Amino acid sequence: MADRPRFGPAGVPYEFKGLKRPVEECPKYLREEGLDAFEYQATRWGSKPQMKKESAEKLKFNARENDVWLTVHGSYFINFCGDEKTIEASKNRLISCFIAAEWMGAHTVVFHPGFYGKRSPQEALKVCAKAMDETLERLRALGISKVCFGPETMGKKFQLGTLNEVLTLCEGVEQTEPVVDWAHIHALGAGLIKTKEDYAKILDEIENRLGIEAVKNLHVHYTLIEYTERGEKVHHTMSEPGYGPNFRPFAELIHELDLRPVVISESPVLDQDSIKMRNILLEIKKAK
Repeated sequence: MADRPRFGPAGVPYEFKGLKRPVEECPKYLREEGLDAFEYQATRWGSKPQMKKESAEKLKFNARENDVWLTVHGSYFINFCGDEKTIEASKNRLISCFIAAEWMGAHTVVFHPGFYGKRSPQEALKVCAKAMDETLERLRALGISKVCFGPETMGKKFQLGTLNEVLTLCEGVEQTEPVVDWAHIHALGAGLIKTKEDYAKILDEIENRLGIEAVKNLHVHYTLIEYTERGEKVHHTMSEPGYGPNFRPFAELIHELDLRPVVISESPVLDQDSIKMRNILLEIKKAK
C-alpha cells in the first residue's frame, strides 16, 4: 500500500521519449518533475514478456532509488469471457505481464477483464472469475504471490467492468484489488460524476464491500473524457473545458479522508496532467 497520495503517468512521457533514453531511466525523469508513480505499458504484449529481465531489474532499482511506485498495464488482448481457446491465450498473455511485473517490483497488473459477447453479464462474470482463479494458481506455481490482479472499471457498455462487477471479482478472487477509472465510470454513467458527493458515493460502495483499507489505498486512473450513448469516446486534457469528471472534488476527498491513492494520468499529455493533479491537491492542503 502506498504511504501517501502518489501521481504519475500511464506510460512514458512524450518529452522523455524525445531524449531517446531507455525506459528504465524514466523514474529519475519523473522524480525530477515531482512525480512518484509510473504505470508501465505492456498493452501490446503476447504470451512472452517483451522486456528483458535485466531491463526490468534496472527499472526496479531506479524506481526504488527515486521513490517511484510501479504498476503495469497488462495486454489489451485479454478476454476472460470468451471461448476456451480465447481464455487460455488470455491467461498466457496476462501471465507474461505478471512475470515482468515481478521482475520490476511492480505492485499491480492492471487489465481489462473482457467482453460480454454472447454471454449474459452474469455468466460472463462467472467465467471471468474462474479464469482469474486458474491464472492465480499458475502464478503461485511460478512463485508470484505479491503482485495483484487489477481489474479495471471499463467505459463501454459491451465490456465487462462495471463498478459492481469489478468489486465482485475483488470479493471472489484472492490477490485482487480494484482499479477505479473515474473517466470510465463517468462515461458509462453518461456523466455520472458531477460533485464531491458523487465521488463519495462510489467510495462508500467500495468501503462497504471491500473495507476501509481498500478505499484508502485505491489505484485509480484519471482523465477528462468525452462520451456517447455507448459510453467512452475519447480522452481529453485538463486544459480542455466542457468535459468531466472534475478532479478537484476527488482531491478534496483525498485530503478530508486522508486517502493514499495512486493516481495514474491517462490524459493525452500524461505527466503534465499528473503535475496538475498533484498541484490541485497541494493547493487544497495549503488552504485547509
